[in-house]
Amino acid sequence: MSSQQELALAFAGAWNRLERRLDHSLGAIRGISLAEYRLLRALGDAPGSQASRVDLAQAVGLTPSGVTRALRPMEKLGIVSTVRSKRDARLAIAALTPAGREILDDASGVVDDTMKAVLKRTPQVAMHADAMTELLGEIGR
Repeated sequence: MSSQQELALAFAGAWNRLERRLDHSLGAIRGISLAEYRLLRALGDAPGSQASRVDLAQAVGLTPSGVTRALRPMEKLGIVSTVRSKRDARLAIAALTPAGREILDDASGVVDDTMKAVLKRTPQVAMHADAMTELLGEIGR
């Protein structure tokens, strides 16, 4: 096996374990998945906590129709709402509701706590967390 293959599999394995842990923590405490948290985080970080489905799709790596499907149950729960664009009435904009902001804030604390526990068990990773974040960002480009 080449070192590139080993690296790819190590990334995939680490991501799978981390994703399961975050999914479990978020689901148990806030009742949302990591995928839903990522959408809420992207929406919360958008100007005015509003974004088009295309912008959300780019932020989280889904298709616009995938974002629409993912947001539908959150709309039913009152976490997000849909508003029409003031410039283009055909464009639907997703907006974070006050209830959604509360869930996002609570869920962000869950993610922080989960990551602190992970990093406590891996001091070498914790020591280089900022550099790793930057390097992983470069891979994602």
